[in-house]
Amino acid sequence: MSGKVPSFQGVVAAAARVKNVVSETPLLPFEVRGRRHWLKAESLQQGGAFKYRGAYNRLVQMTPAQHGAGVVAFSSGNHAQGVARAAKLLGMRALIVMPSNAPAVKVEGTRALGAEIYSYDRYRQSREVIAAELAAERQAVLVPSFDDVDVIEGQGTIGLEIARQLGRVPGRVVMPCGGGGLSAGIALALPDSEIIFAEPEGWDDMGRGLAAGAIVEVPADAPATACDALQTRRVADLTFDALQAAGARGVAISEAEHRAAMRFAFGLGLVVEPGGSVALAALLAGKLPDDDVETVIVCSGSNVDPAAFAAVLAEG
Repeated sequence: MSGKVPSFQGVVAAAARVKNVVSETPLLPFEVRGRRHWLKAESLQQGGAFKYRGAYNRLVQMTPAQHGAGVVAFSSGNHAQGVARAAKLLGMRALIVMPSNAPAVKVEGTRALGAEIYSYDRYRQSREVIAAELAAERQAVLVPSFDDVDVIEGQGTIGLEIARQLGRVPGRVVMPCGGGGLSAGIALALPDSEIIFAEPEGWDDMGRGLAAGAIVEVPADAPATACDALQTRRVADLTFDALQAAGARGVAISEAEHRAAMRFAFGLGLVVEPGGSVALAALLAGKLPDDDVETVIVCSGSNVDPAAFAAVLAEG
């Protein structure tokens, strides 16, 4: 490790790199219980998720030698597509380690971008070990989904974009959290905003860790969740430290709550995947402070299999 840590200045530099490459996603007003809020529709980003920002910011800084060797990443789908898209744009090879039960829409989207896919058993094998071995074999660069300074700073560009679109710094920003790259990046970009993140019940290790003052791991018997994008067994020191310094806190979301949020978002004209909906679920379920603080909700992804999405809509 270089000892480098993500910073506000790094987020600003990342914004200059990704400008005119990633899409500026809309900031949409909506009302809940008579109060106006804002929804940052990063679900409309290229590739259907925010991950393209961090992936491009990481890959575009690689040396010519690294560029030639290509990259390896591990992901259930959104980081996979972000890396694959950035690699295709930059003319690099990409190999993605994906769980065998990843949503088909994410697998197909990653393959369509020209990346190789290596499938593994999420419950019996370690994606980190597999990816590290493959990267070593190919002499390729391993690009983590959140445990990387450049990735975190790239994700943080969402925060700068929110402030610019709003014309001011929001009082509160709420976002989904898996490994913490998105929430840490936004916390760095908006140091004067209250940061609240949402995680699936049983996978709320970042929230529990911050409350306890130390990183905790998700237990082996964690409950099943449709939020595949947020199934991170252990967060990184980089993301944990950034969120701890920001005074961030987490809320846990049930499966029924995130499904209700997906239906609500559809009513706003948005397709939002389970993991991408949990911040909105926190608001709808009354798990955020009941006050007049201006709040921005980040919906982080839209990559959900059509049949699964239809089933969620049918519940309503």
